[in-house]
Amino acid sequence: MKLIATMASGFESVTKKELQDLGYEVQTENGKVYFDGEYEDIAKANLWLRSADRIKILISEFESKSFEDLFDQIYAIPWDNWLPLNAAFPIKARSVKSQLHSERDIQIISKKAIANKLSDVYSRRGRLPESGSTFSIEVRIVKDQVQVTLDTAGESLYKRGYRTDHGEAPLKENFAASMILLTNWSPDMPFIDPTTGSGTIAIEAARIAKNVAPGIDRHFLFENFDWFDPKILDNLKAEAKENEKNIELNILASDIDGSMIDIAKLNAHKAGTLHDITFKQVAVKDLKIEGENGVIISNPPYGQRMKDLETVRRIYEEMGTVFATAPTWSKYILTSDEEFEKYYGEKATKKRKLYNGRIKTEYFQFWGKRN
Repeated sequence: MKLIATMASGFESVTKKELQDLGYEVQTENGKVYFDGEYEDIAKANLWLRSADRIKILISEFESKSFEDLFDQIYAIPWDNWLPLNAAFPIKARSVKSQLHSERDIQIISKKAIANKLSDVYSRRGRLPESGSTFSIEVRIVKDQVQVTLDTAGESLYKRGYRTDHGEAPLKENFAASMILLTNWSPDMPFIDPTTGSGTIAIEAARIAKNVAPGIDRHFLFENFDWFDPKILDNLKAEAKENEKNIELNILASDIDGSMIDIAKLNAHKAGTLHDITFKQVAVKDLKIEGENGVIISNPPYGQRMKDLETVRRIYEEMGTVFATAPTWSKYILTSDEEFEKYYGEKATKKRKLYNGRIKTEYFQFWGKRN
C-alpha cells in the first residue's frame, strides 16, 4: 500500500527523518510524507510517529474536471477490498484551485458513487445500513488532481491520551515533540522549559528520552477495520513496552503560575513521567540556569494569548537577560511576535516558519557555544 503521513507545515523534515529511522524510503511534499507499507506498517507508523497528525492509505489518484467523471472514477475503485457491507463511511471533501470547487457536491457525489458500488458488489437493494465500523474517507482535489484516502488514525495522533487538563491555548503534543526533535538535545543533556504551562514540552522530552511510543496509551481507527488483525498492534505495543528505557533525566519545567504547575504535574503523572521532571513555580526573571551545554525550549505567550503586548515583551527581555547567563546552552523560542529578537536582545542563529494551528509563528533558534 502507498501510505501518507500528514503533519503541520514546517515539520516535514522531522516526520521524514522519523520514518527513515523506522526503516522506510520516503517522498516528501508540503504537509505530507509518502512511504510504502503493509498492515504492520500502518500500525507501526501510528504507534511511533511523534510528529505526524495522521496516517492515511492512498486508495486512488486520478485527474477529474467534471462531476460525471468524478462519479465514474470513484465508482471504479474496488471498494469491497476496503469496506464491508455495513461500513459507516463518512466523506470529507477538499478542493483547492480546481474546476470542481463545490466541496459539498464533491462529498455528495463521492458518497453516492461508493454506495452504488457497494450495493452492486454485495447485491444490496435500498440504503446501506452503515451500522458497522467507521471508515473515514477523504476526497481531496488540488488543481484537478484527485486523491482518495482512507484515514487509519481516527482522532489526530497528537492526542496521546495523557492530557487531563490544560491552560489557555495549549500546545499540541505532536507540535511539542516536533519542536524538540528540531533541536540538538539528547537525553544526557540538561533541559529546561521555563514557560511550561500544562507541561507538554517537558513531558514529550521525557517520553522521547525514555523511548516511550507516543501512541502506546491510545486506540486507532484501523483497529476496528475487519481486515486488520488486532494481534499486529498488540505485538507492536508489547515490543515497545519492552524497549522503554529507565534512565535518569535532568529536566526542569517551570512557570510563574502555580495552578499551571499543578496541572502539569497531573498530566506528567498520567504520562508516566512525573518522577522524570522537576517542576518549579518560578518567574522567568528569577530562573537560575545551572550546568553546561543544555537546551532551553520555550513557548511563551503570543498570538491569541497576547492580551498585553507590553507584558509579553517584558518577558522576552527577561528571557534575553537570564538566558545570556548560560552561553553554552542552546535556546529555542516559539512566538508569533515578529519583533521578538528586538526585545530578546539578540539575533537568532536560525529561524523556521511554523504554523501553530492557524497562527503563523517563528521558531527562533540560538545555538550555544560549546566548551
